[in-house]
Amino acid sequence: MEYLELNNGVKMPVEGLGTFLMSPAEAEAASLAALEAGYEHIDTANAYMNEKAVGRAIAKSGVDRAELFVSTKLWPSVYESGDAAIEGTLNRLGLDYVDMLILHQPVGNYLAAWKTMEKAYREGKVRALGLSNFPQEKIAEVIEHAEVKPQLVTVECHPYHAQKDLRAYLAPYGTVIEAWYPLGHGDKAMQEEPVFVKLGEKYGKAPAQVILRWHVQMGTSIIPGSKNPAHIADNVAIFDFELTEDEMAEIAKLDDTKTYYTATEEALAGYLNMKPDFDAQE
Repeated sequence: MEYLELNNGVKMPVEGLGTFLMSPAEAEAASLAALEAGYEHIDTANAYMNEKAVGRAIAKSGVDRAELFVSTKLWPSVYESGDAAIEGTLNRLGLDYVDMLILHQPVGNYLAAWKTMEKAYREGKVRALGLSNFPQEKIAEVIEHAEVKPQLVTVECHPYHAQKDLRAYLAPYGTVIEAWYPLGHGDKAMQEEPVFVKLGEKYGKAPAQVILRWHVQMGTSIIPGSKNPAHIADNVAIFDFELTEDEMAEIAKLDDTKTYYTATEEALAGYLNMKPDFDAQE
């Protein structure tokens, strides 16, 4: 494993397992497979409805808690719940603290939620704070009001959309970008790009492994999701080779060619009306 040093000195594994769209049973099995394969980071969220399952996997794994990095996300429906939002998340995970706590969507009273997270950070219940899906102008708003500047920003990021401008904006704050859709949301066309096929043949790796290695060398946190134990193991087998500067430059030519998701105002408004019973999850 390789690590990123966050702007508060916390060390974060550069790769973890994402559990988006996994049922509780799937998330528990995938998390166990990941921990057996050497992963040290598991990512979940209130809205994934699988925090309890991830917590069960961590408990069953027998891995020392101090050796794990656990991240989760607060949903907008609990942004104004104060300490209860933090306690609910910790209780569902069965943990005394989480390593990274993230605001999931840029709607609702996210500034109040950030203050709640800062309080939890000072109390040792959270080791680092992040934002997910926030556009740059709203990231700037949080930074302006924050006592603890974000350690992480989670956004769509892949070779077709490398987030060059956002990286430049965040660089002075030492804020890390974390990629969702790191492999282009399963886009076969990305993995069939000649540059990834060629580099895969050179290094004896699958194109997906080359793409994940590119992320690592870009300094990006990655949380690829998979329910297949073999794919989970393959996704973390990327630390035994290194792309050259010329190869990184060749991949950079793909930038600014495609994105897969745009948050509409209608969708964002709908998030405010989504109020799941997170404690009802299996």
